Amino acid sequence: MLLLIYPPISIPSEPPLGLARLSGALTEHNIPHEIIDANIEGIHWLLKNTDKPVDTWSKRSMKHLGTNISAIKHGQAFENIWKYKKIVLEINRLLEMAGIEKEIKITLSDYVDRALSPVKSTDLITSAKTFKNNVFFDYFFRRFEAILKTDPITIAGFSINYLSQALCAFAMIGFLKYIRPDINVIIGGSLVNSWVKRGVTIDLFQGLVDKIIPGPGEKPLLSMFGIDSPIEKLYTPDYEKFKKELYLSYGFVLPYNTSTGCYWNRCTFCPERAEGNKYIQVEPEYALRELKEMVKIYNPSLIHLTDNAIHPRVLIKIAEKPLSVPWYGFVRWDTRMEQIEYLQALKQSGCVLLKMGIESADQRVLNKMKKGIDMERVKRALINIKTAGIGTYVYLLFGTPYETDESVEKTMDFILEYHDLIDFINIAIFNMPVNTPNAEGLILKPFYQGDLSLYTDFIHPEGWSRSRVRKFLDKEFKKKHLIKNIINRQPPFFTSNHAPFFMMEQLKVS
Repeated sequence: MLLLIYPPISIPSEPPLGLARLSGALTEHNIPHEIIDANIEGIHWLLKNTDKPVDTWSKRSMKHLGTNISAIKHGQAFENIWKYKKIVLEINRLLEMAGIEKEIKITLSDYVDRALSPVKSTDLITSAKTFKNNVFFDYFFRRFEAILKTDPITIAGFSINYLSQALCAFAMIGFLKYIRPDINVIIGGSLVNSWVKRGVTIDLFQGLVDKIIPGPGEKPLLSMFGIDSPIEKLYTPDYEKFKKELYLSYGFVLPYNTSTGCYWNRCTFCPERAEGNKYIQVEPEYALRELKEMVKIYNPSLIHLTDNAIHPRVLIKIAEKPLSVPWYGFVRWDTRMEQIEYLQALKQSGCVLLKMGIESADQRVLNKMKKGIDMERVKRALINIKTAGIGTYVYLLFGTPYETDESVEKTMDFILEYHDLIDFINIAIFNMPVNTPNAEGLILKPFYQGDLSLYTDFIHPEGWSRSRVRKFLDKEFKKKHLIKNIINRQPPFFTSNHAPFFMMEQLKVS
């Protein structure tokens, strides 16, 4: 029996698509398996088992826990952003309390241990050895013991996608190896894939991890059971083994991707390109047919298309054959985004929100980064997207090696000018991927003190260091009234995962 585990913490709004696709592959080939989304289960465990609070805010948060979760699940939380923030911050307060005693900062989207770092292999090993110190120990002790009593588990696979999951994943691995040394432990997921691209091998975690699977896990996992499968195949996601009622969203959010990798794959400093991740695209007609079948099975309130960028051919097909439920996802600024008829068709197909990366409003910076974006096209597209009634979630990136005083001002001026066309905004500071081929001519220096760090720092040629960017954002950019209004609409912790609900007609205040 195979056990697949998704460790804490990541945003608990929807089930993990990667594990669902693995489950689909195993189900198709009749391989017995179980799935534990320890992220959503563990979060609920902490919320319900937090020590009795002493301060007023925590007492109120505990008192309101049931009604707050219900408000998210049934939609009342999304009536306005201020009501939503109160609800989410109260839920998050209980998680913060759970970590205080162990000096661990836990939120609905992050896990930070002041003593252990997820970018140090020695700390991950320490987390495995001291599993009893983990905040989630009481949860996974009971959960694992219960399933091991009823199912003959021989293999345990961990899907580790974010740094915020790494320490908890290894605490769970350490516990499993302690009580059942015979269990073969496998690790995979996007974070593990990045480690392997950095040169990490099985020897680093000897005695804890028996196999590392980088990249798509379906083919190597099936091969362990003697089944040969094409690496290009994307199996139908299977969510039957997930506790769908636990996720903190309005109704059930159905994650689905029509591709892996990125079809553009040219951007300078892109991790996908730096790691050489292969682009695989499902035939749009097949993807849409499969998605509609899944809608019938799971009756979702929202579809999350998780592609790095949804291919235009897929968007055209969705516009031609509308989905029966609202959907959102990330797209590129292609020429069709200037066509009002096309955007209206997307709106009619169920599109409530489009996520789009602008990064910088300086055309020179965009050209240097090989983004393939024309700012004049972006301006026309934003107008038409808003006219069509689709929400916009815009991504900005400050501090790339091409940043200058002029480019920073252009980006700020652009947001100020088009503020009424932007519903949500994500502001990020540039991280230089380790071993990127585009760092030539830059003076590099350590970013994190750890052998598993995915990024490196550098001396900015124009003086736009991380500290200077942060100061600019805090002291100037975010202080602008029109920009501050956009920032205030950002859903805390859940960010783009909950943003679509504020654009859905049935959840808007009349």
